[in-house]
Amino acid sequence: MTELFSVKGKTALVTGGCRGLGRMISEALVRGGATVYVTSRKAAACEEAAREMSEFGTCLALPGELDTPENVVALAGRFREREQRLDILVNNAGKTWGAPLETFPDSAWPGVMEVNVQAPFTLIRELLPTLRAGGQADRESPARIINIGSVAGETVSRLKAFSYTASKAAIHHLSRELAAELVEDNITVNVIAPGFFPSSMTKHVLQDEAATKEMLRDIPLHRLGTPEDIGGLAIFLCSRAGAYMTGQILAIDGGLSGCR
Repeated sequence: MTELFSVKGKTALVTGGCRGLGRMISEALVRGGATVYVTSRKAAACEEAAREMSEFGTCLALPGELDTPENVVALAGRFREREQRLDILVNNAGKTWGAPLETFPDSAWPGVMEVNVQAPFTLIRELLPTLRAGGQADRESPARIINIGSVAGETVSRLKAFSYTASKAAIHHLSRELAAELVEDNITVNVIAPGFFPSSMTKHVLQDEAATKEMLRDIPLHRLGTPEDIGGLAIFLCSRAGAYMTGQILAIDGGLSGCR
């Protein structure tokens, strides 16, 4: 059973892996024995997070922006200089924008769609040689791509984050397209669609006691997600236990989408 859920010896890259959901997933993989590269647009924060997680295993900093295709290509190039094989790619870095419909600006679209949709696509394209090498290493254990979506991309959430929710619906469908495209390379593509977890994107809600109570009342399990919740799902998808799954959208939301 231990081997079934093992990620020991695998090499992983987690974008936005220094805080929030990315940090939770990165730490789970590090603790599981994987060599994990984490990215962040802030070099100092990236180095600090890698140092902290290195207490549990091997974690390396790979600072870089994901806000333009050129920056994504550059980040992929720096990774390929260090590693010839990639077993796990987690596209977690994300961007959001919230405003009422009447005042929602056109400027809220390009950056959100770039980081949430185009950057994962470009990074996958640029890292295909290393991902294919990961898939060829063991036919019974494919290379894994996990794109981080959102329950807001599956259900109407009334978040007033129009470009964000549209981008998450887009990454969900793009992931299915990529799953079909990459299956012959022994690379799986799945989506984790989180509900409410403590993160920078929910910070504004959690600072409001009344809003927090209302949010928890709406979640069927009446609690926020924990690092163990999302870390455990990531380990499942990256281990032999998840080797027969591809093209799936896996909601982890306390029942928000499944109990309605």
